[in-house]
Amino acid sequence: MTPNTATELQAAPAAQAAPTAHTAKDGKGILITEPAMKQLGALMQQQGEGKILRVGVRSGGCSGMSYTMDFVDSPDIRSDDEQYTYEPAEAPSFQVICDPKSLLYIYGMQLDFSSALIGGGFNFTNPNATQTCGCGSSFAV
Repeated sequence: MTPNTATELQAAPAAQAAPTAHTAKDGKGILITEPAMKQLGALMQQQGEGKILRVGVRSGGCSGMSYTMDFVDSPDIRSDDEQYTYEPAEAPSFQVICDPKSLLYIYGMQLDFSSALIGGGFNFTNPNATQTCGCGSSFAV
């Protein structure tokens, strides 16, 4: 590493304001930050028509439970799923569904997205979690 590179790495970036978080059209659902809205909007367009984002939790991971996110087809919506519509500013609206059991664990959660090379991707901030893993994809309540 050259001295110039070391100096550049030591410089701290300016503090940024917290990104704006969006709720579903009805004011409920998980909070989704603007960067996550843009990324989800782009992913939804790549998935094609009729795809819905399913968010949930499952047993496993370093802390006991882990987050799940997957695109599913409309027929995969269960009768007891909670459905939320999100409307990004620069992309078509999209649906997010969550089963009632998972919703108990992730209610009030914020979903963010970072394009950083290290630690980038979707990040979950869950007010219900009493413990989280260093990777941020698992938690305990």
